[in-house]
Amino acid sequence: MNLGEPEDRSVAAGEYVLGTQDAEARAAFEQALAADAALQAEIYVWQDRLLGLVGRVAPAEPPLQMWPQIEAKIAAPVIAPRATGVPMPGTDTARPSANDPLWRRLRRWQMTGGLAIAASLVLASLLVLRAPAPAESQRYLAVLQSPDLTAGWVVEASARGGVRLVPVGTTAPVPPGKALQFWTKPLGAAGPTSLGLVRPGQVTELPAARLPALGEQQLFELTLEPETGSPIGRPTGPILFVGKTVRL
Repeated sequence: MNLGEPEDRSVAAGEYVLGTQDAEARAAFEQALAADAALQAEIYVWQDRLLGLVGRVAPAEPPLQMWPQIEAKIAAPVIAPRATGVPMPGTDTARPSANDPLWRRLRRWQMTGGLAIAASLVLASLLVLRAPAPAESQRYLAVLQSPDLTAGWVVEASARGGVRLVPVGTTAPVPPGKALQFWTKPLGAAGPTSLGLVRPGQVTELPAARLPALGEQQLFELTLEPETGSPIGRPTGPILFVGKTVRL
């Protein structure tokens, strides 16, 4: 897989979040991830996308006649495939491996189907069961989307590391005489707080002290304002991108 290709980068990030990479691919991906801010943003987009599916999945009770089959599957010994990729006797040859080209193509176009929903439940369970981190080290993530639900920016924030606003994808240019203004509104706050003007397509970093508070479901947005910013201390122009935080 070529991480220089946009489609391959997106697929690799999705595989990483879903946990379907083998040990070698995962190690190589994490090595690239450490020095690639845009690839990190892809991870955040997939995390937010998959976790958002959890609330849409209704509980399902398997039919009674399926329980014996489920119990038999659980009790059956696990047979690992050979490193060569040739299935061992007793394995399911109809099921492609996580890194099989056909499986990658299917996931590229259908990743938000049943597999993604199931994976999102696993990810959500891990987040719930994980021991809570100290408040100063808790990290929050928000994907800011346009009215047509296109992801344009990612916000990563923590009390220790501050706020980082990262552009993703391509956005429309700002009209002459206008500027993008960054705002936040914690859950329950009376109104938004300005975090200043930002340059289109550039990463913006701010100290945590600029935030009125930091927590889950905190709103972050970008609005179109006069080139010197809103003259009244609250948004006056249209909301171009908006999103709420989830705790990582």
